[in-house]
Amino acid sequence: MHVVVCVKQIPDPAAPASLEPGSHTLDRSGKLIMDDSDSYGVEMALQLAGGVEGSEVTLVSMAPGGETSGLRTALAMGAGRAILVSDEALAGSDALSTAKVLAAAIRRAEPDLVIAATESTDGYTGTLPVQLAELLGMPSVTFAKRISTDGAKVEVERQTEAGYDDVECPLPAVVTVTAGVVEPRYPSFKGIMAAKSKPIDVLSLADLGIDASQVGAAGAREEIVDVADAEQRGAGEIVVDEGDGAQRVVAFLEQLRVI
Repeated sequence: MHVVVCVKQIPDPAAPASLEPGSHTLDRSGKLIMDDSDSYGVEMALQLAGGVEGSEVTLVSMAPGGETSGLRTALAMGAGRAILVSDEALAGSDALSTAKVLAAAIRRAEPDLVIAATESTDGYTGTLPVQLAELLGMPSVTFAKRISTDGAKVEVERQTEAGYDDVECPLPAVVTVTAGVVEPRYPSFKGIMAAKSKPIDVLSLADLGIDASQVGAAGAREEIVDVADAEQRGAGEIVVDEGDGAQRVVAFLEQLRVI
């Protein structure tokens, strides 16, 4: 069984965020790390592959400047190889353009199962995995809190507001996992050293047969027109109950249109 994991490489959330000069897009020119939400997908893929003889795990990512730092972390966890799409024309891509690029790269890998996080921590659109499934012509199962497979089908406990649904789906398929589906392992020293020699195929848009005018800022269907600092949190209002506390709380909630 061949499992592909979508791994997004993002600027370190612990560092001050900055925007590209002259634009409203996030500056991704420095060192990038693996999105924490994707570490759950990598660990899930490794555990599933370990349960089916002859399985392998491949990472797929899209990042500028040929950046591989985040991929090396995932390779150190135990993935076998990676595919990176890196092209200057991809700057400013929206979610759908990104899905088209990743789908083209994933087709080359011919996976039995594609795993992705529910959403990235720097974009939060939550739309890419289902777009990916549609483009690949695969069924999708979202919000997985548990996954098992026999190599022919996948069984998922899909998280819902009321609990979870049991879903069975034939392979190949796209499955998104929630944080906490597994406990990601820490890369060992041996794994870190081994990751340095694991193959990373770096592809351009030309390699994938994608027209540059259909992706990046040129092909984006959405545009960020303004960015502003979040408002400072103001002091709260203290209500002294003088016998009318309940009525004042109700009035406040009505003002917020909560009730």
